[in-house]
Amino acid sequence: MERDIPAPLTLAVIPGDGIGPELTESALTVLHTLADRKGLPLDIREEPAGADHYRRTGRPVEPGALERLAAADGVLKGPVGLPDVRLPDGTEAGLLGGVLRTGLDTFANVRPMRLLPGVEGATRHRAGEIDYVIVRENTEGLYLSRGAGVATRDAATDQLMITRAGTQRIVRYAFDLARTRAATRSTASTRGPEVVCVDKSNVLRSFALFRSVFDEVAAEYPDVRTDHLYADAAAHALVAHPERFDVLVMENFLGDILSDLGAATVGGLGMCGSGNIGTWAAYFEPLHGSAPTLAGRGLANPTSQILSLALLLEHAGHAAAAGSVHTAVERASADGALRLTSRGTPRGGTSAATQAILARLD
Repeated sequence: MERDIPAPLTLAVIPGDGIGPELTESALTVLHTLADRKGLPLDIREEPAGADHYRRTGRPVEPGALERLAAADGVLKGPVGLPDVRLPDGTEAGLLGGVLRTGLDTFANVRPMRLLPGVEGATRHRAGEIDYVIVRENTEGLYLSRGAGVATRDAATDQLMITRAGTQRIVRYAFDLARTRAATRSTASTRGPEVVCVDKSNVLRSFALFRSVFDEVAAEYPDVRTDHLYADAAAHALVAHPERFDVLVMENFLGDILSDLGAATVGGLGMCGSGNIGTWAAYFEPLHGSAPTLAGRGLANPTSQILSLALLLEHAGHAAAAGSVHTAVERASADGALRLTSRGTPRGGTSAATQAILARLD
C-alpha cells in the first residue's frame, strides 16, 4: 500500500526591512528542519514588500500581492519600515499594517505574553506567572484614520471609529480563544477562562459602545468569567499583577500600546510573536520594528520571529509542529543556551540563538 503524502504547507514570506531578512531566515531554518523530521512538504514563496521595496518601486507591495497572500496557508512576515523612507505628509512609507490588515481583513491581532524560564522581565515576576493574550481589534478604532486625518499648518485631527459588527467579531474571537486556552491547560489547573474588556468608556462614547457590545456577547458565554478595566488601570495592573490575566480584548490603538508594555514584563519585544488573523487569511510577525541600526550585524534576537512561526503552524493545523517550536524555545531559555544581553540582543548573536533552538527541537 502506498503511503499517503501530506499536502504541502503553502507559505508566503515577506522578508521585510532592516533585520527582517535575518529573522525570517532564522525562522525558515527552524521550519525546514522541523518539516524534514516530520515529513511535511513545503511550498514557500517570497513576496517583496515594505519600505525598501517602496523606495525602489514607489509601491509598498506588488500588484496581486493580496490575492497571493490570501491563497497561502499562512504568511510569515518580517518587520518592515525604514525611518528615512517617508511620504510627503511626513509619515513613514512602505509600512504594511494598513495595507495587509484591511486588505486581508485580518481583524484579530493576537499577542501572547508569556514569561519563559531563564528570562528576566522588567518586574519581580517569575516564569509561569505571566501567561496571557492581548486580543487587539485590527481594522478599525483610531488607526482606521491612517492617512485619512485632516491637517493644516496649525492643527490636525484623526477620528476614532468603533462599529457594532467589528466589536462583535473581535469580542467573540476573544471568548473563543479563552475557551480554547482553558481546554488545553493542565487538568490540575483550577483556572477557568476569563476575558477582560479594556476601554475608556468613562470618557468616550465610542468606547462606551465597545463595552456595551462586549457585555452583550458575554451573555453568550456563561462559562467564561468577565471583567472590565479602564485602559489606564489596565496599564497599572499589567505591571503590578499580570498573573491575574488570561485574555484581554481592546480597541486597536490601546492594544498597540498595552502589548508593548506587556512585552517589557516578559523580556522585551524580541520575545513576543503575534498573529493577524481573519476569516480567510492570516499573517504572523514579531511585535518589534525593523531596527535598521542592527541590520547585517548578526545581533538581532530571532525568538519573536520563531514564535510567530509557531503561531502560524498552529493556525495552519499543525499543532504538534507548533508545540515542538514552543518547547524548543522554552528549553533553550531554561537551560541558558538562549540568553539576552542588557540591550535585548542574544548572547552569541542571531546565529547562536537560532542554533540553540534548533538543537532542542523534538
